[in-house]
Amino acid sequence: MDKVHIKGMEFYAYHGAFAEENKLGQRWYVDVSLDMDTKPAGTTDDLDKTVNYAEVYEQVKKTMEAEPVKLVETLCERIAKTLLATFSVVEACTIKVIKPDPPIPGHYDSVAVEIRRDRSS
Repeated sequence: MDKVHIKGMEFYAYHGAFAEENKLGQRWYVDVSLDMDTKPAGTTDDLDKTVNYAEVYEQVKKTMEAEPVKLVETLCERIAKTLLATFSVVEACTIKVIKPDPPIPGHYDSVAVEIRRDRSS
């Protein structure tokens, strides 16, 4: 299966398990991989036969800026559900939500959750 990748989408949102996160907000990054057959679009040069990357971004943005949730896992599920419902050409998707500055002690680059969902899950 072919894949379309959109990496490093950046958002500012108010998700998290701690009250400070919901009040102050923080940076988030989202990577999306969409499993789909790109041949129809590639052989016809027809945007209607693929996903519009700007529309994918807008759907992810709406999800990230929606009602705050506690878990990164919940964000991943919501994004996957939205993308599969919005884009009929997408057979499956891999969603990675990255939290670069979580309020936990220690030295690390970031924490992240990655899921893969298809139309049957």
